[in-house]
Amino acid sequence: MVGRKLAERLARDGSLGGEPISHLALADVVEPKQTMPAAFDVDTVVADVAEAGVARELLSGRPDIVFHLAAVLSGEAEADLEQGYRVNLDGTRLLLDGIRTAGGGYAPRVVFASSIAVFGTPLPDVIGDDQALTPRTSYGTQKAIGELLLTDYTRRGILDGIGIRLPTICVRPGQPNRAASGFFSSIIREPLNGQEAVLPVPDDVRHWHASPRAAVGFLLHAATLDGEALGDRRCLTMPGISVTVAEQIAALRRVAGEDPVRLIRREPDETVMRIIASWPRSFDARHARSLGFAAEASFDEIIHAHIEDELRGRIPLEKA
Repeated sequence: MVGRKLAERLARDGSLGGEPISHLALADVVEPKQTMPAAFDVDTVVADVAEAGVARELLSGRPDIVFHLAAVLSGEAEADLEQGYRVNLDGTRLLLDGIRTAGGGYAPRVVFASSIAVFGTPLPDVIGDDQALTPRTSYGTQKAIGELLLTDYTRRGILDGIGIRLPTICVRPGQPNRAASGFFSSIIREPLNGQEAVLPVPDDVRHWHASPRAAVGFLLHAATLDGEALGDRRCLTMPGISVTVAEQIAALRRVAGEDPVRLIRREPDETVMRIIASWPRSFDARHARSLGFAAEASFDEIIHAHIEDELRGRIPLEKA
């Protein structure tokens, strides 16, 4: 989803960092979708980066910028240990090694989509830039290892990497995915479409969010950020907004009225609650903000972004 939105934004802008884009290659395990016409060549490739040799072939065109978004998400990575490590660890390692073995001084900017799941309990109420990585899930562990690999390959001059720890991206469009955090989107997305949504955690659960629109902005900014400004710390926690589930629902009520709120059905899920309980709740992302990264200031803004981008600007239900 984020990759598709990134591709659409690149097609619309036609440039990145003030430089015209000449070519875009989209690779996924299913046929990638490019829904917006572009003024440059766009290739779509069905490929599995976790298979030996695939990454080197994908990199044969020696792109200046590599966005690495491929991942098995949190719920699936916890349920299927082998698949999580195959995609999230082996896929990342093989991609970075594909760059290393390309030779000829090839050292692209690599933007790695990490996650706030690299942090785990015990945690302070607000997490600063110096917090140690202590993941409590397989997904968080895999992302933390990816961050270490990215930093080491950058130190060695093999590539120019930057890792961005994404908040939970909300409101995700389309069908629910296998992320444990998926309900954060479902309790907004489905009610806005007149459908029932299941809430598996208590209303007082607090979490860190940013919109898909903000996520694309993070990726674009990371692609052109001066490496000297980053220094030795190549992985950054992105800005976001910390809200409880109750505050999410209150924002939905303010934006769309009482009718959507009535479609939220509470159904506790111990597995989801256990995973979410180990995740961080709030951040002080001052370093990323000082480098120009920006996100929404309220959850109302996140809902409005979803309505504008996915519902063509309409609020489907009248305010109560």
